[in-house]
Amino acid sequence: MLPHETKTRRLELDEYASSRRICGPSVPPHSTSKTRPNGAQMDGKSWLMLIVLSILWGGSFFFTEIALVDLPPFTLVLCRVAIASLILWWVVLLRNVPIPRDPTFWGAIAVMGALNNLVPFSLIVWGQTHIASGLAAILNATTPLFTLLIAHIATDTEKLNLRKAAGVLIGFVGVLVVIGMPEAKTSAATDLLSTLAPCAVLLAAISYGCAGVYGRRFSTTSPILTAAGMTSASSLMLIPLAAVVDTPWHLPVPSPTTIMAVLGIAALSTALAYILYFEILKRAGASNLLLVTFLIPVSAILLGVGFLGETLLMQHILGMGVIGVGLAVIDGRLLSAT
Repeated sequence: MLPHETKTRRLELDEYASSRRICGPSVPPHSTSKTRPNGAQMDGKSWLMLIVLSILWGGSFFFTEIALVDLPPFTLVLCRVAIASLILWWVVLLRNVPIPRDPTFWGAIAVMGALNNLVPFSLIVWGQTHIASGLAAILNATTPLFTLLIAHIATDTEKLNLRKAAGVLIGFVGVLVVIGMPEAKTSAATDLLSTLAPCAVLLAAISYGCAGVYGRRFSTTSPILTAAGMTSASSLMLIPLAAVVDTPWHLPVPSPTTIMAVLGIAALSTALAYILYFEILKRAGASNLLLVTFLIPVSAILLGVGFLGETLLMQHILGMGVIGVGLAVIDGRLLSAT
């Protein structure tokens, strides 16, 4: 690799590292020192790409809702990561990315596959069997809150300051508003599921947060290679889970709509979303990518209400607003502008 290419690559990795600590789901995290200023003004193309990315990630909740009609959770998640891994490995080969041979590296990739794909994807999909896609997206927007908390506990270099602690606290107040209290007339079983399903999505956000901290060891690895490795590792782990729990060979042939939804969540909401994410990172910087965290629930809600006939309670919308305020406080740019 030429010297100027090495420098460019290091800058990309540095920005990517700080972005994963504040951004949305399903991104293979890194952590290195920051060498380039964040928060630069975005041009029209960057805004368009950011909106498209929010639709792709928000669309994952939409596609999941459709695919769950025919496919059980583990089988759906397996299809998602397996197809995405094939696409990502194709990109790795096209870009001639060096592939490590160290078994320790691939062991760490397997842990990342569990923390950043297998566990959160499965929890979110199971949660969506009992709650609306828009509500799942709202709860998943808490990922930056958990990432900051876990980094504060597990590292010596990423401690919460007063502003970020206040933002985290506000965000968790929003979570309480979203979950709210169950209706008095619901049955005990319905009452339990109405509590467990949101908690499953919150556990997924915690898993993403753990991945965000654990993934700092991949600071010198190509993000595309990390993404390809993670999806491959999680695919291998999901094969026995899907076989034992779902027995997919007994399932009826999925409908064309379900097949299209699976292809959508794998090719668009996973593989293409990774690639687009990295391109925005190079163009606009890490801090601007926090904006996608605000836009994902909006995209998911619009898709769910517009195409799936879902409805959200006022407490869900209000809670989303409170979580958004918490994220804005963490970001800090609005406060510094006033």
